[in-house]
Amino acid sequence: MKSKRQQEILNIIALREVETQEQLLECLRERGITTTQATVSRDIKQLHLVKELTAGGIYKYAVSQRKTAMDFAGRLRTIFREGVTSFDVAQNIVVLKTMPGLANAAGAAMDGMDIPDLVGSLAGDDTAILIMRTNEAATEFCEEIREMLA
Repeated sequence: MKSKRQQEILNIIALREVETQEQLLECLRERGITTTQATVSRDIKQLHLVKELTAGGIYKYAVSQRKTAMDFAGRLRTIFREGVTSFDVAQNIVVLKTMPGLANAAGAAMDGMDIPDLVGSLAGDDTAILIMRTNEAATEFCEEIREMLA
């Protein structure tokens, strides 16, 4: 239900200039989705919606231009803090050991970020390898991981 509601919110703000949460609630009701103002407020925060000024001089909800970067950075931090159990470097390869089932998430998060010198990743159930361009890049990235986990 949450994902459907949030998708509808994105559809609504793409089609209409919605200025307030009350207007957004009404648009959702028109589409058969009943919810509360508190829930819509949480959805706005989770979707990283912001108010932007239109040419007509009113403020409307829109998706933040920084949303993607914030999502990846936050996701990566969460995966590392809660899922990575150890890491090591072997020449130009960084090996991440994770809790069972989290290696794919770690690799996907890495691939989605703009990490200099990351060529790609390969993951199993609890191990992911990150292929870096150089040995030095792999060593430097391990230092960044160490700081992130500290």
